[in-house]
Amino acid sequence: MIHPPGGIPSPGTVAGDDAAAEPPDGTTAEPREPAAAEIPDPAAAARWRRLLTGEREAATLYDALATAETGERAAILRELAEVERRHAAHWESRLLEAGLPVPEPDRPGLRTRLLAATARRFSAAAVLPLVERAERTDAGVYDADPDAAPGMADDERGHARTLAALRDGSTAPGPVGDPREVIGRRERWHRGDRSGAVRAAIFGVSDGLVSNTALVMGFAGSGASRSTVLLAGVSGLLAGAFSMAAGEYVSMAGQREMFEREIALEAAELEESPEEELEELVLLYRAKGLAAEQAREIAERIMSDPRVALDTLTREELGLDPDALGSPWGAAASSLLAFALGAVVVVLPYAVGGGTAALLTAVALAAVTMVAVGAGIGLLNGRSMVRTGLRQLVVGGLAAAVTYGVGSLLGTGIG
Repeated sequence: MIHPPGGIPSPGTVAGDDAAAEPPDGTTAEPREPAAAEIPDPAAAARWRRLLTGEREAATLYDALATAETGERAAILRELAEVERRHAAHWESRLLEAGLPVPEPDRPGLRTRLLAATARRFSAAAVLPLVERAERTDAGVYDADPDAAPGMADDERGHARTLAALRDGSTAPGPVGDPREVIGRRERWHRGDRSGAVRAAIFGVSDGLVSNTALVMGFAGSGASRSTVLLAGVSGLLAGAFSMAAGEYVSMAGQREMFEREIALEAAELEESPEEELEELVLLYRAKGLAAEQAREIAERIMSDPRVALDTLTREELGLDPDALGSPWGAAASSLLAFALGAVVVVLPYAVGGGTAALLTAVALAAVTMVAVGAGIGLLNGRSMVRTGLRQLVVGGLAAAVTYGVGSLLGTGIG
């Protein structure tokens, strides 16, 4: 419940009564001055403002996700945005009750803008797992908060469950409506999921950046000439990029062949024993909470179309997505480009200069890129981008410092 700016009725009174309570002896009570607004301590006021900002950001994000969806899914996301706006209104009320100014809505934060842009560019599915993870992390934020309105804690916990249901393809927690429609929504949802590709690209850039920075710093620390450092950097870039591409190709090709074999075996079973496959589908849907009659009706409708039956059995029984097997060549090219993009950062300064200036420029570029890559990892994981950015900088910096020190020792010893 959102209480009005007039305050929360004290125990024993009825909200909305205009008359003051009379003493039990029947005498007229003296008029009372209205109580002054309670001034919170600065820490509480700062917390209210922080929570207000968070609720506004969440509402903005859910609105953006809703624009990337259609139908019932978009309606659910808009409802989540409305809940977040009600929460924001509560914190605005608390600030007003305390006689404190309510901050004007700011421009959404970087994380919110990036998630919204990704949803518009690819699909809501690309960011939904990240938003769900963040909601689960913050699910208990109001559990022990005496200033939160009743129901706010339950709302926040419910958001994570709703997002999980959306991610799995249904429009509400638990089986809702026609399960075949749920399966269809789930298939479209997974086809639009690009978050795995984005994650692989970011980690590929991180690998190239850290490994080649350490390599170049080792040669630079040894006192090698500019041409030697440049040759080492380019060699490390090419060797690492082609190694990553080859490994990704072999891995993806082997996985694809294994999945295709599993699908072929399932197709053979479907052709030879359709009755057994029907019973398997019935059991699967009953295990998901459907009544036996409804489970059999849906399974029979699916089995009436062999193509749909194979697709459904592949997803439900094998846990595979036929549309997400991926291309080995595409995966290899992506890995090569991602690694090269990270590795080239420390090579560029030595391509245009040398000496101390090139070394300092390479260090600065590597540091900035490490922070950016770490922030991207934090965005994917639903964690603080500042923390993950600094963590990436510390880890990559330590690797570079160690190789620089080893290079200095070896260079001095050999020299």
